[in-house]
Amino acid sequence: MIITLGGLAGTGTTTTAELLSEKLDIPYISAGFVFRQMASERGMSVLEFSEFAEGNDEIDKEIDKRQAELAKSADNLIVEGRLSAYFVEADLKLWLVTPFDVRSQRIAERESKSIDLAREEIITREESEALRYKDIHGIDIKNMDIYDLIINTGTFDPEKVSEIILTTLKVI
Repeated sequence: MIITLGGLAGTGTTTTAELLSEKLDIPYISAGFVFRQMASERGMSVLEFSEFAEGNDEIDKEIDKRQAELAKSADNLIVEGRLSAYFVEADLKLWLVTPFDVRSQRIAERESKSIDLAREEIITREESEALRYKDIHGIDIKNMDIYDLIINTGTFDPEKVSEIILTTLKVI
């Protein structure tokens, strides 16, 4: 079974991918991890690398390519990333949403920064990403038509989110 899992920063995609991976006993890969790894390789913060990537289509294409190749060669895999559903043949395509204030709080806590700074960085990063996605792939990140299931992780805790997904898997 191949599952894609997407969502904006702070929606809980990594937590959800980890829980699903454990409960289903299948591995997961993360576009965010690949992106952060590529930023680190260049000695940049995620924000700096996001701005750098805005002028370098090859970075987005490389992330997408790596994920698609890994999914093609796997029988069972969870592929976590904002655009994964567009490039990976999957049995279930999921998108997580969360109110902006909740996402800001989560990121501030995770990255040990002020909520105001987290908010500013989220806005800058998401504007940059939306431009890149549209320019490089013609994808409108706000269009949810490609997803089979959209879950508000501001309403449900991680355990409940994983239960919703596991219940959905039983009926497909």
